[in-house]
Amino acid sequence: MRCLIIDDEPLAIDLLEDNLKHVNYIQVAGRCRTAGEAIILLQSEQIDLLFCDIQMPGLNGLQLVKSLINKPMVIFVTAYEKFAIDGFELDVIDYLVKPVPLERFLKACQKAYKLLELNKGSAEKPALKKNHFFIHADYTLVKINFSDIIYIEGLKDYVKINLVSQPKPVISRSSIKALELQLPPDIFYRIHKSYLVNVDHVLQMRRGKIKTINAELPLSDNYRDVINKMIGKEIE
Repeated sequence: MRCLIIDDEPLAIDLLEDNLKHVNYIQVAGRCRTAGEAIILLQSEQIDLLFCDIQMPGLNGLQLVKSLINKPMVIFVTAYEKFAIDGFELDVIDYLVKPVPLERFLKACQKAYKLLELNKGSAEKPALKKNHFFIHADYTLVKINFSDIIYIEGLKDYVKINLVSQPKPVISRSSIKALELQLPPDIFYRIHKSYLVNVDHVLQMRRGKIKTINAELPLSDNYRDVINKMIGKEIE
């Protein structure tokens, strides 16, 4: 795996390179002091992973990652915790706060390596029907199986994913619309502007309400056609 280190502080770059001596599956393909240097190098080199600072002169790390069309995997390495939410909204692999303990750094590298191997395996094998997705929650990438989801509740900038396997919902900074695009439409139905439900966990329906195995959810008249498709007949 080829990586690019981007940081305006030479000492920080040196420390990252020292840490990478413990990682035999990552090769340093370049060192950049500015986002502009990184953009030029990314146009000419095959880069799998960026170790990127955030606070840099000119274009900062967040702006750099947002600007990339074919984005490599990204691990932010920064002295500031306050950008963590902004960083994870860009689907980065990890967010490390300086000074970074070696064991924490190695864990982030392993995440990137596993994801790269997973993507390679997917490219080499025939496409299989997807049965899960990954989502960021509590600064962690969490795997959610479709069959485990009872329903999803949208709360402005957040979603609550209610699961069979655990009593507490998974809470993530995302939109219900973004999740809806990742879910199979023959199983998950939008019953309200704020709710998506897994039909496999629906027990009862009546006017204005749908009962699942753990909750009673509102049923909007605006989504009546969707419900008709779900049950295969008109609701009386």
